[in-house]
Amino acid sequence: MNKVYKIIRVVTVPPIMASALFIILGAYNALGLVDTLLGIFFLGILPILSYPLQPFIPHYKDKGREGQRNLAIIFSVAGYILGCVLALIFNAPLNTVVFIYLDYLMSGVLIAIFNKLFHLKASGHACGIVGPIAMLIYWGLYIPAAVGAVLTVFVFISSIKMKRHTFLQLLGGSAITISALLLLSLFF
Repeated sequence: MNKVYKIIRVVTVPPIMASALFIILGAYNALGLVDTLLGIFFLGILPILSYPLQPFIPHYKDKGREGQRNLAIIFSVAGYILGCVLALIFNAPLNTVVFIYLDYLMSGVLIAIFNKLFHLKASGHACGIVGPIAMLIYWGLYIPAAVGAVLTVFVFISSIKMKRHTFLQLLGGSAITISALLLLSLFF
């Protein structure tokens, strides 16, 4: 059963869920092809590139799993910032594309604050799956959001069974991304 839990967690890592969000929005014609592909690159592919590149980056190559995790965070934040800056420079739609990048950036900052400053260990994994679902609900795409909600239950169960997070840590990560979305929705 541990293999099933691990597969669930791997398949639902935040970059894959971010890519799924952009693919769904593209499929529903809420985003154009270029915005969809750039979103997949900045929020999906760029963070995942940190794993195969780790052995070639001197400071991280001998740091094992912790080095991978830290490098993935750096690549993720770089993707959030680059995506956001380019979206603003090229006048991407504010209420979808810029909104998504800002939500990811704000969620990442809030996770860092809560985890590094307050040592709460809010789950980035929960943040990365609940955020896209909350955005789908925000835009009225309830069927894919419902599928994501069911998937979230399996992620929570897997995370708890594998002792990666407690239920409160999972709720914390979920609350952070929902808070970011609610704050941004006040301005968009």
